[in-house]
Amino acid sequence: MEEPELSGKELGRKLNRIGSVAQRGGELNQLDLAILLAAGEGKRMKSSRAKVLHEIAGRSLIAHVIKAVEPSAPNELRVVVGANKEEVIQHLSQISPNAKTIYQEVRGGTGHAVKIALAGYNSLGTVLICAGDTPLLSGATLKELLKHHNSTGASATVLSANMPDPSGYGRVLREASGDLAEIVEEKDASELQKQTTEINSGVYIFAATDLVAALSKLSKDNVQQEEYLTDVIGILKSEGKKVVAFKAPDFTEILGINDRSQLSQAAFIMNARICNALMQSGVTITDPMSTWIDLTAEIDVDVVIEPGSAIRGKTKIGREAVIGPRTTLIDCEVGAQARVFESHCESSVIGGSAQVGPYAHLRSGTVLSEQVRVGSFVEIKNTTIGEGTKVPHLSYLGDASIGAQTNIGAATVIVNYDGVEKHQTVIGDHVRIGSDSMLVAPVTIGDGAYTAAGSVITEDVPPGALGIGRARQSNILGWVLKRRNGSKSAQAAAKKEGSK
Repeated sequence: MEEPELSGKELGRKLNRIGSVAQRGGELNQLDLAILLAAGEGKRMKSSRAKVLHEIAGRSLIAHVIKAVEPSAPNELRVVVGANKEEVIQHLSQISPNAKTIYQEVRGGTGHAVKIALAGYNSLGTVLICAGDTPLLSGATLKELLKHHNSTGASATVLSANMPDPSGYGRVLREASGDLAEIVEEKDASELQKQTTEINSGVYIFAATDLVAALSKLSKDNVQQEEYLTDVIGILKSEGKKVVAFKAPDFTEILGINDRSQLSQAAFIMNARICNALMQSGVTITDPMSTWIDLTAEIDVDVVIEPGSAIRGKTKIGREAVIGPRTTLIDCEVGAQARVFESHCESSVIGGSAQVGPYAHLRSGTVLSEQVRVGSFVEIKNTTIGEGTKVPHLSYLGDASIGAQTNIGAATVIVNYDGVEKHQTVIGDHVRIGSDSMLVAPVTIGDGAYTAAGSVITEDVPPGALGIGRARQSNILGWVLKRRNGSKSAQAAAKKEGSK
């Protein structure tokens, strides 16, 4: 089938699109350079930390943006830094070691930031520009933005959105035909223009050659006396270049962070996304409004998360485990069918079918094997506990190795610190530690051994032995009547004596 004949104007547009695609290596989804703007001071955050380093859902704001950019696979990533540059650069070296950082010593506006970011660039290909404080931006939307830009052969494409409350954002103004006319910063907008709800997200895609040329024509003739990147749109339009706007499917994606209130709002939206995705994948979350889960957590099917729980860091939870209510897990591994409730656990391993809680505190280095039971008001640190062992209540275990099927009586304390160094305690299999025992490390309790309740154990207990470390009890008869005469205790004792 023959293609319809094109007019000269239509043919020219088609050839321009073909030329643009050829310049990008022939791929509609090819991205050559991504620039993240992260130089702002973030004064409204009232913080000593750089704004882009504040976190939601287990990642910094700028890490969220980098994750959103990654699916578009840019050949190069450049980040413009300014305030707190040392800590921002250090953070970037950990999360995106291949990113190139450019220091904006004098904050001269977004246009100036892009100018210095393009220094040394070969001015070919396609350039994506994002702000470093838009953590809700999704990789899917950026890929669609790039696809739209390349398919239209535009010189520039602006990501926009209709905001219920557009206050604080630059407005996208359209011509009667619907084409993009210009972008006006709110401080420079008229009252009529401020009524427009379509806003500029601060995310753009440009043909690099057109961007570089337009940047050289920027001026500071505005309220802020800065070079606005948004003015590039007007320059390109005045030169007859094609400029389009692509609306984000969800306005929340382009929400920026300027203060702690907006940080909280973004965290709430992100958490709702995370909870919804988990519920769709087969996780039960009984109250998503009170449950907080980091993006970095991994949760298997048929897990139940009860109200008031926080799943943070690189926590992994096996299938059919039950977490909560009111439980915090930070960088923990929880086995299948385990139960953790009313407890706080950090950097710990909880084996399958184990039970922890209520009011337990598992500190770094705790490893519980399968079917271990840790009860109320128990604190454990840097300790490995064997299968089926029970620590029911009111105990502290630190720097220890405990075998299988052992029972630790109530109020047991491992005395692991001598004021200078920590020492190890080894407890074998099938051991019975009597209630209120003090195990003064370093000490070893052999397999099958017992310790008597109320003992202070300072020496090793051989396998199968009973360790007793307490004085013989003696009763001084009549002591209360002699030494506490007239007290209620003395009266009760006297009454008892008189009734005999």
